[in-house]
Amino acid sequence: MPSLTIAEQTRLARLATDRVRRAAVARLLSSRFLRWRYGAPVADELLIVPQELRTADPSFADEIAIGQFGFAGAVAYIGSGSPFDLKPPSPEWERELHGFGWLRHLRAAETEEAREQAVDLVLGWIRKHGSRGGVAWEPPVVARRLISWISSASLLLEDVDHTTYDRIADSLGDQLIRLSATWRDAPAGYPRLLALTALVLADLCVAGHDRHLEEILDAFSEELETQILPDGGHISRNPGIPVELLLDLLPLRQCFIVRDRPVPPGLSAAIDRMLPFVRFMRLGDGSLARFNGMGAPNLDLVATVLAYGEPPTRLPAHAPASGYARLARGGTVVIADVGSPPKLELAGQAHAGCLSFEMSSGRYAVLVNCGAPGPADQDWRAASRATASHNTLCLGGKSSSRLVLHNLLETLVGSAPIRFPDRVGVRIRDLPDGGIQLKAHHNGYHRQFGLIHRRQLILSPHGDRLTGIDQLGPIRGALRFPVDVPFGIHFHLNPDASCSLLRFGDEAEIKLPNGERWGLTAKGAQISVEDSFHCADLSGPRRSLQIVLRGACYGESEVTWELARRG
Repeated sequence: MPSLTIAEQTRLARLATDRVRRAAVARLLSSRFLRWRYGAPVADELLIVPQELRTADPSFADEIAIGQFGFAGAVAYIGSGSPFDLKPPSPEWERELHGFGWLRHLRAAETEEAREQAVDLVLGWIRKHGSRGGVAWEPPVVARRLISWISSASLLLEDVDHTTYDRIADSLGDQLIRLSATWRDAPAGYPRLLALTALVLADLCVAGHDRHLEEILDAFSEELETQILPDGGHISRNPGIPVELLLDLLPLRQCFIVRDRPVPPGLSAAIDRMLPFVRFMRLGDGSLARFNGMGAPNLDLVATVLAYGEPPTRLPAHAPASGYARLARGGTVVIADVGSPPKLELAGQAHAGCLSFEMSSGRYAVLVNCGAPGPADQDWRAASRATASHNTLCLGGKSSSRLVLHNLLETLVGSAPIRFPDRVGVRIRDLPDGGIQLKAHHNGYHRQFGLIHRRQLILSPHGDRLTGIDQLGPIRGALRFPVDVPFGIHFHLNPDASCSLLRFGDEAEIKLPNGERWGLTAKGAQISVEDSFHCADLSGPRRSLQIVLRGACYGESEVTWELARRG
């Protein structure tokens, strides 16, 4: 286990102190002070109802009608009972239930039965959890519930009796007070920004609550500036988080316009940075590259947010703050991870995939990382985060990053964060022949083996050939191991592709679903086709294939490979 640096120990102590403070704050939540500070929990009138950009499935209402609640990859059968009386099948399912994001499906059904279901479920929640603690009152869960209830106000509040209206409105006010007091206690990163987004939205939409708007806007703008990097990526390095944020921030921007209020400059700037970044991270098949916690793609949501931005004339080749590179020629796109892990408190979902890449040809993915598993398949998480689950070199069966196994840190972050490599270099240049070249290196194997991994990728002018050079060697001088250390260079395939060895086993041919073929050849390593797995799928982990270039390193090694379109 890597020991913590003094700076990391200090940060951990601060996180632990914050946790104690959160418990103290929780004991004050129902105090008279809060009602004096934030006002009475009144939400008598909604001035505007924000647009919902997330896709909806009207058939969800039919599932509820027969007693099925399916969230986060798990289905609970409740019969005629209440989902709030049920033992949750998983923590993720419980958070989805209490977040009420599923109300949009009932709204999409556009039936009286679905409306009655929605109102009954909200009233059931108020009876069971309206004044309790637990998961239902975690700041990010409260935030999602506030956004969901406000966005579904027409479903919940129109044509209901006064008693029902008052109960829902009072609960909405209580939740707004609670979140106003606890948003700082949300985990660092996306959960905290979600909490602030919900508060700004509520202050805009609920009559009488905009007196706190300017105060919360300062914190909101500061958090946006901290979390949204100059190139539009998120501080966690997860390519999917900008999409999730945009799905809430785009309607929020519209709410400012409808209320005839100036859109905060920080909000507009963050949106303007994120939209090109999402496009930057998108492969030809419409999916986002599977790095650092990115799981199963939702192509509809990606397309939805991108509809709000104008396509740039040309995307950059490098997002330096986020640590990603993009090579594009012809109809071929290559996206590579050329960054270090984020800070420890943000690295609980990060992957050991430095210098890995994904590749698409036209509208089909060719090479993809294994990706992050869904909520119901967390047993696959450790394997999916390993270097060998990415399209890069793995030395001695070890990952280029190290898990920080620390009980308190894991409790605070949610899972074991990773450290290293802490030095990653990258240079990208256009070539005279019209191609593009990436040169990068990292020191993730230096502490254990004394070696630096250097990788060069060259994409041809027409995108029909990707040439790679992977090198292992010391920073300077010569190095000789007493025993050769095995290595593997992994190329995980699109799970819908097939692959076989040709000729005398010196070339592997990949066949895409559209019949297009790519051949991989190599010098300096033995080619093999092996089993793999693909976690980033809505149906759960799938069997897939990988090409592996295997060899042994005595202190220095070089493997040259070429992936070329055959027709």
